[in-house]
Amino acid sequence: MFRSGTFVAEHVTPTDDDQVQPNGVDLTLGAVYEQVEPGRLGRAGKTVGERRVVEPVPESGPGPNPEGDRGRDGAADEGIPTYRLDPGGYVAEYGERVGVPEGHVGFVLPRSSLMRNSCMLHTAVWDAGYEGRGEGLLEVHHGVAIERGARFAQFVLAAADHDGTYEGDYQGERL
Repeated sequence: MFRSGTFVAEHVTPTDDDQVQPNGVDLTLGAVYEQVEPGRLGRAGKTVGERRVVEPVPESGPGPNPEGDRGRDGAADEGIPTYRLDPGGYVAEYGERVGVPEGHVGFVLPRSSLMRNSCMLHTAVWDAGYEGRGEGLLEVHHGVAIERGARFAQFVLAAADHDGTYEGDYQGERL
């Protein structure tokens, strides 16, 4: 059974009322990276490839999606750091700290407005006990502008049986 947005909000910080949805909490874009060196997955370990920070630029007018979350007129807030992303794969860091409580499993899904702009967010299962500021693979199929702090994903929790809790390499990441 998936939990209510109010329950999920107890495990995500910081949040505001606009982020709490009926069945989850919207996550915001914290930072964007581009992988520049190969990584490696082996039977005895893993290496994450070297990344470079993608720098946002101050927004100075309507983005390419005039019907987006900013309202019908497409007006952008002056000076908001905005990622102008060309087609390709990026690592998107979430702006919120997430904790997956015991007895639950977490999932991050893209918001529909992200997909309607030819983008997709891929993530992994978030095990019970995980705590940190996670990330996902942002796949951009057509150029897009995303403001830092824009709601682009939704975190949901489902009740689940589990054996133990997460104690992996990413525990406590970016806290």
